[in-house]
Amino acid sequence: MLHPVPHPSKKRAAVLLSLSAVAAALASPVVAAPVPAPAPAPAPAAAAALRWSGCATPRYPTLQCASLKVPLDHDSPAGRQISLALTRVPHTAATSQGPLLVNPGGPGGSGRTLAGFVASALPKDVAAQYDVIGFDPRGVGRSEPALDCGAGHFKPVRPDSVPLDPATERANLERVRSFAESCQTKHADVLPYVGTVSAARDLEVLRTALGAERLSYFGYSYGTYLGAVYARLHPDRVHRLVLDSVVDPGGVWYEDNLAQDQAFDARHKSFLAWVAQYDATYHLGTDPAAVEERWYAMRTALRSAPAGGKVGPAELEDTYMPGGYYNGYWPALAEAFAAYAVREDAKPLVAAYERFGAVEPSAGNSYSVYTAVQCRDSAWPRDWNTWRADMWRTHAKAPFMTWNNAWYNAPCAFWKTEPLQTPDVTNHDLPPALLFQASEDAATPFEGAVAMHDKLAGSALVVEEGGGNHGVALSGNKCLDEKLAAYLRTGQAADAVCPAQPAPKPATATRAVPPSAGGAALHGLLGFRG
Repeated sequence: MLHPVPHPSKKRAAVLLSLSAVAAALASPVVAAPVPAPAPAPAPAAAAALRWSGCATPRYPTLQCASLKVPLDHDSPAGRQISLALTRVPHTAATSQGPLLVNPGGPGGSGRTLAGFVASALPKDVAAQYDVIGFDPRGVGRSEPALDCGAGHFKPVRPDSVPLDPATERANLERVRSFAESCQTKHADVLPYVGTVSAARDLEVLRTALGAERLSYFGYSYGTYLGAVYARLHPDRVHRLVLDSVVDPGGVWYEDNLAQDQAFDARHKSFLAWVAQYDATYHLGTDPAAVEERWYAMRTALRSAPAGGKVGPAELEDTYMPGGYYNGYWPALAEAFAAYAVREDAKPLVAAYERFGAVEPSAGNSYSVYTAVQCRDSAWPRDWNTWRADMWRTHAKAPFMTWNNAWYNAPCAFWKTEPLQTPDVTNHDLPPALLFQASEDAATPFEGAVAMHDKLAGSALVVEEGGGNHGVALSGNKCLDEKLAAYLRTGQAADAVCPAQPAPKPATATRAVPPSAGGAALHGLLGFRG
């Protein structure tokens, strides 16, 4: 999808009663040729019963942990085995609806902590009916082997993400090529088996090990795609399917990233307009366009003088991108911007980078899995001239993070493991699924939810009208949360529209997240980029 993805219209949700018309109106100008569904998956090898042991935390006192062996290569089930790390909050009701698997996205996100969060965030009567199960997908976190392709890949200060001269482009190309080569050197025996289809087949082994006739699944972001692929492989094994902030299954993954670039640019403009609305607090001006000019002037200044020796242009983008995922971060980001641009104080900007943009040591694992999955799942352009032309064309319309996102994904241009054919997740054999989507979501633009809704026969789409956060169920919106609970109780859902939560207000402390924003706990678990 090389053409711009139109920014979601405020009128979209109003016409949800005619979903076929919505899908036609919002369709991408370029329609990919259909690709075959995955071949029917053979029955998994018999899995040993899981041994759960207590791993309680003060917040989640009933949490349990286990480990599951799965074949590295599902087509050779008697061959090498790897392990998946699991957590569980057991059901307490007399009658159980079985396991509810939860996934935070990524690819590369650890789901072990999400089980406790979901079990505690759902109404008590609903959580009591399910064994809520978190898992680290293959290669992730405490699953073994865990991928880690290269330490220090995001160490500041990186070259400017926008390659304004050949030397900057060469420096960025060397970084991503080196990462791809390191991954191949360290994990050549595993990389052919790290991808969404393999992860989906793991879920079927897990279902068997749980002794469950069917399983339920609740995935955010990339987790929506993983859930849709599992459902395509095993529609008769699905009890409930909840997809929140939905990946466009027709753009996996190069085209989806181009769509993200434009949606993030629009969301960044929304943040800057919010800053302009509070000029009395931030003193950056009342005109959103003028505030935007000041933000890009800050970016230019950091090219020659990185803040605190840590925050150059690339790190600045890393710092402000989370604001596209969750507007609860806007007050802290606005304060850092104002301190630098108005008061010439770089310390809050450095603090914001360390909070939002700096890569934790564990992120080397999540980024390695992210790259391994995306590069394996589908074909990426191998000619760098294609990337260069597409990125400059997109950057001209959406300069905020087009090149930053390009370098994040560019190892796929040099990946040695051959890509797979992207499966078609169209499904007419599935029980009704429930989809949640904010109309202004940047990470997974609205068009993707409409496309998935069209592919999953009988599904229901609930739109948070005017919302721009990524990951909306269990984030404090009562309307959405009630519809989730009702679906998990009964399996019944209908298309609906919910109003977005109020925008945040300026906070008095840089690290504060205003209660009006909601969802801070959830977004801390979902992370960014996935």
